[in-house]
Amino acid sequence: MSQILRQQIEKITPLSDEEFDYILTHFTAKKFKKHQFLIQEGNDVPNDFFVLDGCLKSYHTSSDGKEHILQFGLQDWWICDFNAYFNQTKATLNVDCVEDTEVLCLSLYNREKLCSEMHKIEHFFRRKSNAGYVALQQRILSMLNNNPQERYQQLLELNPILFQKVPKKLIASYLGVSRETLSRFGS
Repeated sequence: MSQILRQQIEKITPLSDEEFDYILTHFTAKKFKKHQFLIQEGNDVPNDFFVLDGCLKSYHTSSDGKEHILQFGLQDWWICDFNAYFNQTKATLNVDCVEDTEVLCLSLYNREKLCSEMHKIEHFFRRKSNAGYVALQQRILSMLNNNPQERYQQLLELNPILFQKVPKKLIASYLGVSRETLSRFGS
C-alpha cells in the first residue's frame, strides 16, 4: 500500500529506493473503522494523514448542529485540520471515516525533519500545498458563483468515485444543498 505514497511523490520528483525507504520510516500506518475519528474538534492534531484506502470527511459542526463538509479524503489524498496541525493549536474541524480506512500518519516534527533533510520532499510538499491552495480557491469561487446544479455537475465530473463511496446526504452537505435538492439532480 505504501507504493501509493511513492507514486504520488514521484509524480513530482523521482526517488531512489533508499530515499523512499528512508521517507517511509517517518510515517506510521494506521487503520480506522467506519465512523471512527482521526481528529475531533478541541483536541490536538499531531498528524497529517495520507489516505491509502477508504474514505474520510473533514467537517465543522456549527452551533446549530449543522455539519459543514469542507473536504473528502479518498485514496491518494491528504487530509487534516491544517490550521491546528501547522500552528499546533486545538482542532476546529473533525475528520472521521465514511468507511473503513487505512492511512499513513506524518507528525509535524517528522515532516519538518524530512523537509530540512531532503530538498525533494520540501519541493514535493510545496507543490502539494500550492495545488491545495488552487483547489480551495476554485471551491470557494464555485460556491460563490455557481448554482447548486452547476456545483453538483462539477463535482460529478471531477470526482465521480465520490458518488459511489459517499452517502447522498454527505454529498448534499458538501455542496451546500438539501438532500431533496440533490435528488432533483438525478443523484
